[in-house]
Amino acid sequence: MINPDHAVAAAHFRCSAEVLVRAADDVIFMAEMIAIAGACERSLRNRGKLMLAGNGGSAADAQHIAGEFMSRLRFDRNPLPAVALTTDTSVLTAVGNDYGYDQVFERQVRGLGQRGDVFIAISTSGKSPNVIAALKAARTLGVVTVGFTGTAPGAAVMRPLCDHLLAAPSDDTPLIQQVHITAAHTICEIVERNMFTT
Repeated sequence: MINPDHAVAAAHFRCSAEVLVRAADDVIFMAEMIAIAGACERSLRNRGKLMLAGNGGSAADAQHIAGEFMSRLRFDRNPLPAVALTTDTSVLTAVGNDYGYDQVFERQVRGLGQRGDVFIAISTSGKSPNVIAALKAARTLGVVTVGFTGTAPGAAVMRPLCDHLLAAPSDDTPLIQQVHITAAHTICEIVERNMFTT
């Protein structure tokens, strides 16, 4: 008899592998990911910075990605300026208290963002109100807007606000997040290689 826990674990791993293969085989997905890497590289070469935000697991992904750029991915090199807008509890609670949770990222984008920066907005649903508000603010500032989402209908909310939209080929949140972090590592690796080895 198959252990039910083993069956659940094996099914999750199979689904994870399948969605990553779908992304790798998706010409549009891959082209958009490479375009995002190019946008990040151009910004960083022009003394811009990357800003990232999301909620829940996507907040953790924003912090993870910022850490890869600021520290290193594959090899020792100079730090690349990237900031997760999810980490400063004083800012988050002050803005949340004074303006509402929907403004916690928007206020930071307005305070920190400059023309030519890149804002990476992560929302598995594509319609998180605080992420949407920050995208709108970024566009008014001339910040390049990047969306990480999935294939749920809410992605239609995010799409017109993004210069580049990376939609993981799934509507299942855990699988979307796995694609997001894999794509982010790939983007960081491309930027790191191009800026420091060529």
